[in-house]
Amino acid sequence: MNTHAKIAGGIPAGISQDEWAARIDLAAVYRLLAHYGWDDVIYNHSSMRVPGEPRMFLMKRHELLYTEVTASNLVKVNMDQDLDEKAGINRPGFTLHGGVLQARDDVNCSVHIHTNNGMAIGALKGGLRMVSQQAIRFYQRIGYHPYEGITEDFAERERINKDLGKNRAMILNHHGLLTVGKTARESFVLMKALVDAIDIQLTLEATKHEPVEIPEAICAKTAEQYAHHDSGRGSADWAAYLRVLDGIDPGFRN
Repeated sequence: MNTHAKIAGGIPAGISQDEWAARIDLAAVYRLLAHYGWDDVIYNHSSMRVPGEPRMFLMKRHELLYTEVTASNLVKVNMDQDLDEKAGINRPGFTLHGGVLQARDDVNCSVHIHTNNGMAIGALKGGLRMVSQQAIRFYQRIGYHPYEGITEDFAERERINKDLGKNRAMILNHHGLLTVGKTARESFVLMKALVDAIDIQLTLEATKHEPVEIPEAICAKTAEQYAHHDSGRGSADWAAYLRVLDGIDPGFRN
């Protein structure tokens, strides 16, 4: 359901061009998560800070499937308020994402999922190991947060933010995965890499043979290479992901 009347040019009244672009990107994140099978019916969430309104952010309406999310039906909320489903959004999602965006002014988008393998890696003492190129993106760049139950209590925000620190990702033990970035592209690509890294690690460990871990010096070098890649030629992949979605259902842009 679209909740804004459109004006000339296709942008709803009361929404700036920058906010509309952010809405399209966040709707695309939700659709991509569904495309890869990382959605959980109406649960899990991703968020986007509103350009020009740093204390406001966007997330999906509580009752919608990921495949029903569009740019115009995203809900705009104030991260400093105390909100739940009466405001149209999911309370645990609001607690997690609002807290992260409050604490990290370098983050504009955060992605959170509950894949089975993500929860499995969060129940292993060793955590993520440097046994693949995908994992190296997170070399000394990933945090861990112990399980405290469903994330509804605002008091947990401080502990989540402490465990996330300045990292690009976090494994919430027994719960799921979180990635953060300046853009929707960065947060989504990091999540894809994290999911792939976990799948590769668990596949290797299932063989009962000891994986060969990548030396620390190579990990440090490659992590820096990825940082340059993502700020340069790597950014071209976001337009390609959008073309994938356009081929499936361009309705996310509405």
